[in-house]
Amino acid sequence: MRKFSRRDLMVAGAALPALAALPGRSRAQGAGRILKIGVLADFSGPYRDTSGPTSVACARQAVADLGLEARGITVEILQADHQNKADVGLGIARRWFDQDGVDAVTEVNNSAVALAVANLAQEKDKVVLASGPASAVLTGPQCTTNLVHWTYDTWMCANVVGKAAARAGDDSFFFLTADYSFGHQLERDTAAALQSAGGKVAGSVRFPFPGTTDFSSYLVQAQSSRAKVVALATAGADTVNCVKQAQEFGLTRRQKMLALIAFLCDIHAMGLPAAQGLLLNEAFYWDLNDRTRAFLNRVKDKVPTNWPNQEHAGTYSAVLHYLKAASDLGVAQTRASGRAAIARMKAMPTDDDCFGPGTLRADGRKIHPAYLFQVKRPEESKGPWDYYKLVGTVAAEEAFRPMDQGGCPLVKA
Repeated sequence: MRKFSRRDLMVAGAALPALAALPGRSRAQGAGRILKIGVLADFSGPYRDTSGPTSVACARQAVADLGLEARGITVEILQADHQNKADVGLGIARRWFDQDGVDAVTEVNNSAVALAVANLAQEKDKVVLASGPASAVLTGPQCTTNLVHWTYDTWMCANVVGKAAARAGDDSFFFLTADYSFGHQLERDTAAALQSAGGKVAGSVRFPFPGTTDFSSYLVQAQSSRAKVVALATAGADTVNCVKQAQEFGLTRRQKMLALIAFLCDIHAMGLPAAQGLLLNEAFYWDLNDRTRAFLNRVKDKVPTNWPNQEHAGTYSAVLHYLKAASDLGVAQTRASGRAAIARMKAMPTDDDCFGPGTLRADGRKIHPAYLFQVKRPEESKGPWDYYKLVGTVAAEEAFRPMDQGGCPLVKA
């Protein structure tokens, strides 16, 4: 069997290679009992902190927690940077599948990259554990037998935050939207949720992605709209920059800022003085309950400067469930057929410290509760990463789009 070093896995020019196998067992001993999982994420761009190294640490934590080494199964974790470019991500995934023997790809925290890799995985009969992308079409018209979608999607974010704001009287929105598939769908889904709750769209503007750092002209348009809410259909560094610049412009004195997708690391980057009062949703927070705190305690020493958010938790949960299914199905059959591995995942109940008990639907959508949070005031926080107050909980069955409304061809009428 070919031996890999950490430097052997350079892919697509800018890929960030890494290879990790559990200690105590040689590859020669593990021949035929090795599973390879690639973390395909942003390691150098605006979503580095929402995915990147912390997702790798969480994938490795899932391997360690399951203890498959004792059952004679070795799991190797690879990583690479898709640079938020579909062609780069697709090239990495193709090499992983064709040359490096990768069985499953996880994270893919860019909707355009995820859609491209999903099509390739179906062609190659591999597995995509999509724990990072937001597009709800992945379990709608673009669903496949080889992909499962964890954590969150645009439908969940739109309904949890958009409807809550409208019902509270903040019923006119101006959208500031990242100009690619993720931003477009998030705006569409939120607008639909807003209008269903009696609200209206006062306007929208789109900014080039990636590469925009100065949002001043877009914020001026948002101010002039006189909408009650400026809704950010953005993520990562774009959300951070928008909120900071909006405060500098004085926009928040007259209009509310609503982050349709925001993460704990975003609040950390903004600082509580800038972020206080911001409404957002996540499906995971480290201080929700005893199980989430237990998970944090296992992983935080590996990620001391970037505690896990919902996306990182999704990577942990998805990898853990995939490995449970692989253990149940057998390594040989798991490697032989991604479709069989996904089918076994759907047949098994999910349960882990990040999300608790859950289910994996026929359309590939993992469902669990979602939470509406408000960012604490500086004086309310007990220390770094203690940023959220729980405002409300949305049950799993209500948090995600009903399966019969998604248009997934895998769902029988």
